[in-house]
Parts: sequence; C-alpha cells; structure tokens
Amino acid sequence: MPFQVLINLFIALLWMFLQDEWSVLTFFSGYLVGMLVLFLMRRFFPQSFYLSTFLSILKLFLVFIRELITSSVLVIRQVIRPRINITPGIFSLKTDLEGDLEVTLLALLLTLTPGSVVVEISSDSKVFYIHAMDIPESSDAVIKSSKVFEKAIKDVTRKCSN
Repeated sequence: MPFQVLINLFIALLWMFLQDEWSVLTFFSGYLVGMLVLFLMRRFFPQSFYLSTFLSILKLFLVFIRELITSSVLVIRQVIRPRINITPGIFSLKTDLEGDLEVTLLALLLTLTPGSVVVEISSDSKVFYIHAMDIPESSDAVIKSSKVFEKAIKDVTRKCSN
C-alpha cells in the first residue's frame, strides 16, 4: 500500500510539473489521474488497491464517531437526571479478533466511548473485562458496538495485510 501511495504522489507531481501553472488544483487533478492509472494497473500489484483500505479506515472512523455520539447522549441522560439511577459493574466480552493490533484497537475504541472502560484483557486476548456505567443497559449496548467495531477493525487490518 505505501508503494502505491508513493507512485500516486509521483504521478501527481509529474502531472503538476508538466502543466503551465503549478498549483494545488493541478496537483489534485494529477493525483486523481494517478489514482485512475493505479486502479487500471491494480492487477500488477501484489496488494489490493490502496483506496479500498482508506475507505475501510474512513468507515471505522465514522462507526466510532456514531458510537461516541450515542454513548455520550446516554451518559448525559444519566448525569442530568435529578436522581442518578445507575448500576455500575464489570462484565466480560468475548471477541474473535487476532493479533495485538486488532485487540489494542478494540480496547482503545471501547475505552474512548463514554460509559465504558476496558479494565483487563485475558492472557489469550479473547476476553475483555469491561467496567460499564450502567450494567443492565450498557452491557447490551457495549456488546453491540463491540461487534460493529470488530467488523470494521477486521475490514481495515485484514485488507492491509493482503
């Protein structure tokens, strides 16, 4: 993937230098031309087309933003109530992610969403122990969001390794 990006940047610079006027617009148009050239030549590269990996990363980012907003709203609802009625606790979450990168990324994304914190990960990296602000409601929400995170993480990391 880095090789494809460098080739695309080289094509964009070459395109810009062959034009009468050097500007960001000519560089951007050269970048688009380079992207088209790389897409047409994708079968000659050992890795998949790099734009699909970037789109997977963007999807993971958007999934995180959505989960961040929904969990923030849930936490704000709990906090602004006149009487806080929560049941904090720790529960376990099984995952099928492999490798340090995937496990670490899931732990970071779950910890960054308000209302949940990854306390510990088992030695085989298959079970997460998560502290949630409200166990009856949050555990189901965290399990749902973790499965969405897992799928998006797999899309990113498994495309990068191909």
